Order: sequence, then C-alpha cells, then structure tokens
Amino acid sequence: MAQALAMPLAPSLSFICNTRGSNSLPTNTTLSLSIATSPKYHSLNIKCVRVGGVEVPNNKRIEYSLQYVHGIGRSRSRQILADLNMENKITKDLVEEELIAIRDEVSKYMIEGDLRRFNALNIRRLKEIQCYRGIRHIQGLPCRGQRTKNNCRTLKGKKVAIAGKKKAPR
Repeated sequence: MAQALAMPLAPSLSFICNTRGSNSLPTNTTLSLSIATSPKYHSLNIKCVRVGGVEVPNNKRIEYSLQYVHGIGRSRSRQILADLNMENKITKDLVEEELIAIRDEVSKYMIEGDLRRFNALNIRRLKEIQCYRGIRHIQGLPCRGQRTKNNCRTLKGKKVAIAGKKKAPR
C-alpha cells in the first residue's frame, strides 16, 4: 500500500515521501529536516525607474537607458544629457531631482504612443492618396527604392513554392 507523507517546510515548499511495501520506512517513523532560517533583506531596495511611460534598466548608464524609450536614440539621449548639464551616471545612482529633470526634458519630445500614432497616420494618408509609396505599403513591398529580385524577405514574407515549376536542365 502506498502512502504519501507531506510535511510543509515553508509556505511555498513541501516535502513528499512515497512509501511502498513493507521494506520502506515504518508508518510511525518521523522525518526531521533542519531548515535554515530565511535571510532577512533589510536593505533590499528595488527601484524601478520609469521615463516616458517605459521602465528603463537600472544597471546601465542613463545615456543607454534612455534609448529604451521609443523615439529616443543615441543622439537624442546625448542631447538630453547635454541640455541638463548632467553626467552620464548609472541609472540606479540618480537622485530623485535628477530623475524629475530627465522626465521633464523627455516629455518635450514626441515619444512612445504619440510617435507611433503619428507614423501610422502618415502611412494611412499615403495609402489613401494612392501615391507610389502608399501603393508599395499596400502591396507589402519596400518603398525606398530597394531591389526586390533577391532580398526584401522581411516585407514579402516567406518564400512560396510554385507547383509544377522545375529548374532548367543544364
């Protein structure tokens, strides 16, 4: 007869012992395990920095952390730091006043949702007026003059095999 013995060790752990047959542990034997006390984190301070509605990484320099916001690249992040006369520190080392100044400076630019909406409206306008670029967007082809004989698989999608087409004999 199989018995399952479950002992809670911690709120999220349990020890399960399956006993089978007569040659295993008798039913009146108790198991004792030494459990180390969980360490206490008194100074654990996980700070999540949000700039422009995006959580930026804490362990990188602010110049590179700002690039996680859509619409801010390398040159614009450097420009923001130059406008604020701020040194390029690691993000978790910034004080609250510096974070507020960065947030205020970033909010001056078109970023994230506004920028995505602006670009989508421009593409929709091009499609509506049926200009060359709009037609290329509708067809899913590149619209900046790239050749399409060999490449542009990103826009065209995966290759589709044509049934019945054979390679020419040599």
